[in-house]
Amino acid sequence: MFSTKLRKQKSIFKRLVVLLLIVTLSITSINYKMIFADSNPDSTDLTTDLSEPLARALASTSSLSVAPTENIGDGAILQAFCWSFNTIKANMKNIADAGYTSIQTSPINAVDDSYPTMKLYGGSDDGKGGCWWWHYQPTDWTIGNYQLGNRDEFKSMCAEADKYGIKIIVDVVPNHTANNQSKVSSNLRNSAGGNLYHDTGFIKCNSYSDRFQCTRYSMDGGLPDVDTENRGFQNYFIKFLNDCIASGADGFRYDTAKHIGLSDDNCPNGVTNNFWSRVTTEITNASNIFNYGEVLQGDNERLAAYAGEIGSTTTSSYGSKIRNAIKSNNLNKSSIQSYEVPSGMDTSDLVTWVESHDNYINDGTWSQLDDEQIKLAWSVITARKDGAPLFFSRPYGGGPSNKWGANQIGIAGSDLYKDDEVAAVNKFRNAMVGQGEYLENPNGDSNVLMIQRGTVGAVIVNSKYNDYSINCSTQLQDGTYYSLTDDHNKFEVKNHIITGTIPRRGSAVLMSYTNPTTPSVSLDNFKSTFSTDSVTFTLKAQNTISATYKINSNSAVNYNNGDSLVIGAGDSINTEYTITLTGVGSDGKIVTQTYTTKKVAQPLGTTVYFEKPSSWSDSIYAYIYDESGANVQIVKAWPGTAMQKESNGLYSITFTESYSKPLVIFNDTVNQSPGTKLQGFAVENNATYDINGKKQTTTNAITIFYKTTWSTSNIHYKIGSGAWTTVPGIAMSPSKVNGYQTITIDLGTSNSLTACFNNGNNIWDNNSTKNYTFSSSGTYTVSDGNVTNGEPTAIPTNTITVYYYTSWSSPNIHYQIGSGSWTNVPGVRMSSSSVSGYKVITIDLGTNTTLTCCFNDGNNNWDNNSGKNYYLASTGTYSIKNGTITKGTPQ
Repeated sequence: MFSTKLRKQKSIFKRLVVLLLIVTLSITSINYKMIFADSNPDSTDLTTDLSEPLARALASTSSLSVAPTENIGDGAILQAFCWSFNTIKANMKNIADAGYTSIQTSPINAVDDSYPTMKLYGGSDDGKGGCWWWHYQPTDWTIGNYQLGNRDEFKSMCAEADKYGIKIIVDVVPNHTANNQSKVSSNLRNSAGGNLYHDTGFIKCNSYSDRFQCTRYSMDGGLPDVDTENRGFQNYFIKFLNDCIASGADGFRYDTAKHIGLSDDNCPNGVTNNFWSRVTTEITNASNIFNYGEVLQGDNERLAAYAGEIGSTTTSSYGSKIRNAIKSNNLNKSSIQSYEVPSGMDTSDLVTWVESHDNYINDGTWSQLDDEQIKLAWSVITARKDGAPLFFSRPYGGGPSNKWGANQIGIAGSDLYKDDEVAAVNKFRNAMVGQGEYLENPNGDSNVLMIQRGTVGAVIVNSKYNDYSINCSTQLQDGTYYSLTDDHNKFEVKNHIITGTIPRRGSAVLMSYTNPTTPSVSLDNFKSTFSTDSVTFTLKAQNTISATYKINSNSAVNYNNGDSLVIGAGDSINTEYTITLTGVGSDGKIVTQTYTTKKVAQPLGTTVYFEKPSSWSDSIYAYIYDESGANVQIVKAWPGTAMQKESNGLYSITFTESYSKPLVIFNDTVNQSPGTKLQGFAVENNATYDINGKKQTTTNAITIFYKTTWSTSNIHYKIGSGAWTTVPGIAMSPSKVNGYQTITIDLGTSNSLTACFNNGNNIWDNNSTKNYTFSSSGTYTVSDGNVTNGEPTAIPTNTITVYYYTSWSSPNIHYQIGSGSWTNVPGVRMSSSSVSGYKVITIDLGTNTTLTCCFNDGNNNWDNNSGKNYYLASTGTYSIKNGTITKGTPQ
C-alpha cells in the first residue's frame, strides 16, 4: 500500500505580506543553497517573523533551485574530460543539480583504434599503452569511438540532457588528423579530392608567430595540417556537424582554432579561407548553435579576429592570471578585473577557466593546485558577469599527489564538480543574468574579493587561512542573507553595510529572491528496489503551480514540494510500483517523470574475503560504499567495518545492505587497497581479494611473477600447442611483491604454457630465444632468466611514514634522505590522513635508514623546528606535532 505524509510546519506568519512571500516561495521553490532575504529596507525584517531554522531551511538545497540559463554563454560549462557518453548520461541529474548549463564532451569523432587500452596514459608517449589524446587525432568525421561510445549512445546522452535543460557542446578538431596515414578514412581523403592536407602540412611549424606557418604547417607531434580551405573537406565536415546537431548537440568547441586561418590571412594563389564563415552559418539551426575556439594567447594569435569569425574564444591568459592570484593569495581587484584580451574586445564573447585539460596535463597545474584552490578560483570567474566559465573535471583520484588518478578513460572524474561551493556559485551565476558587476576588496584587503552583481547578489571569496569577518559598504539591498554554501553562514545588510563571517579559504554566496520559471518534478532518495516492508521517498516539485503523483493505475494525488511518499507497507514480495509525477508551471508547461521500483526479499547478505599482506597490521577493515546513485551510500564511515579473521588466515565480512554497484576498500587505518583516491574494488559475493583486486578462482591455472624494471610489462604466450597471443601479448599487473609484475592465466584443459615477455616498445626477454616453458599449473617466479616454483620472497624496502599536525591545507615536506641531496623547494605535497588535523606521507629511503626534514605551506611559511630541522633516525612511522617527534601513528 502507499500513503503520503505531508510535512507540516507551524504557522508563524502574522502579516499578509509575509504569507504572500512564503506562498510564492512554495510555488516557485528555489531549490538551491540560497539566500532568503528581505530586499525592502522600509519593511519589517522578514526574519523577525521567520524562525532562524526555517529561514535556513528556505536557503537549503532541498527546498530551492535555479534553472539552467537559456544561453550557453550565460551559464557554467562542465568539461566532462574523457567521460563516456553513458557515464555522462548516468550523472546527468548530478550535473543539473550542480547548476551547470552545458556539458562539453571530449571529441566524439572516429579515432585510431590500434591500441584500445582504456588508460588516460599507458606509460609511453607513443600512446601504445593507451592515451587520452587519441580522440584529439581524428581519422574520420563520423560520430563514435571506442573511448567514449557509439552514435546511439551519444544520441541517448543528448536526449537525457534535454530532460534537464542541459546543453551539449562537442569538442571538434578539424585542423589536423592522426599522423598514422593508414588509419585516415578513404571517405575523408576522397571528400577533398585526394588533397586533404596543405602542401606544407607535413612540415613542422617553427614559429607560431608566423601566421603562414601557424595556419598551414604541422603542429608538434607530426600531426598533418588539413587544408581547411578545401571546399570538399568543408562540405564533409559540415555534414558531420549537422549529424551532431541532429543527434542532439547544441554547440561546438574548436580545438587548435588559431591554427586554422582567418578570412584575411595570407593564402597562396589568391584563395580565401572561408572555413569559419561556412561552419558557423551553413549548419542546421546556425543562429542557435554556440561556437567557441581554443585560441591560446601569445605568438600573434589575433584573438579578437577569431572571436569575430567564430563567435567566442578562450582567454588562456586570464586563466593563468587567476591561478597565480590564488597561488599567491592576492585577489587585488585591479589585477582580477581585466580579462587579458585586446582593448575593445567584447568580453561577453569569452570562455574562461581555472585550468584546461592542456594546463592540467602539459603545464603542470595538476601538481600546482589542490581542490581548495580550484574552488576559490572557480568562485571568482563564475561569479563575474562576462566569460562563460568552463570547469575542467580532473581525472577521478587525480591531483597534486597523483596526476592520472584512477587512470581510466570512460569513468566520471573527480566529484569536485558538484561540491557545494561550486554548485552554489554556478546557480548564483544562472540567477544573475542581466545584472552588472562591481569588484571590491573589502576595506582594501587584497586577500578578500567581493563580486557584487547589481543590488541582488554577491560572492565573497576569502583566501585567508583564517575566518574573515566582513564589515564594509555594499550595493546589496538591506536584509538578512544566508550563504548558499552548506555552512549557510548568516549575513546582515543594514544601511548598505554588510556584516558576517566568510570561512577560511572559502566563499559566501549571497543573493536576493530570484524567480525561476522552468518547472520540474522528481523523487529524492529513490531506489529501484527495496527489501524493507516499506520505503519512503521525498516528493519534489520546483517552479510549479500544481503537482501530482500517481501509483500504478490509481488516481492522481496532489502533493507539495517536500511531502513524503511511503509505499510497500504490507504488500507482498515482488510487487512492482510505477510512480508517475506530473507538474504544471505558471506558464502552463507540463512536465512528467516516471519511476519504477520493486519490493524484493531481504537479502541473505554479501560476503567478501581479503588476504592481507604480511606488512599490514592484524586489524583489517572493509570500507563498503556505492557511488552509482545521486548520493553516495556507505555501510559504515571510514575506516569501515572490522573484518573477522578466519581459520585459514583470510579476513571476511558480510553485509546485508542492498546496493546496486557496491565497492570495497580494504585497510588497516594506515595502509589501504586500492590506494588513496582510487575507486574501490567491485564487490562480488563470496569473492576473495588481495591488494591487487579479486583473485582468480580457477584451479587449472598458472600464476607468474616476473621480475623487471619495466614500467609496463606484457606476456606473449601460447597454451599447450595452441596459437600465440597477438603481439605484444597481455599486460601484466604490479604485484604485491615489490619489483615484480604478475598475471594468472587459465590453462583450460591444457597443462602447459610457453611464454616470453616485453615492454611494449620492442624490448624482449625470450630467454635467449629459448622462451620460458611451464609444464603444469601452479605458481612460478621468473627472475634473471631462471624459473622457480612458488611466489618470490618480498624485497625489503626502507620507508618512513610521517604524520604532521598542521592547520595548513596543503603542506609540503622538504627532506633529505641519509646524506643525499635535499628535494627541490618547496618539497613534496603531503596527503590528507584519516587522523583529524594530520597530513601524511610515506617516503622510500632506498638503502638508507634516516630522514631529515622540515615543512612549509607553499607560501614561504616554514616549520624547521627552530632552525634544527626534524631528524628521524630509523625506518617506521612517526608523528610530529608542535615541534615534538613521537614514534608511531598519532594517538
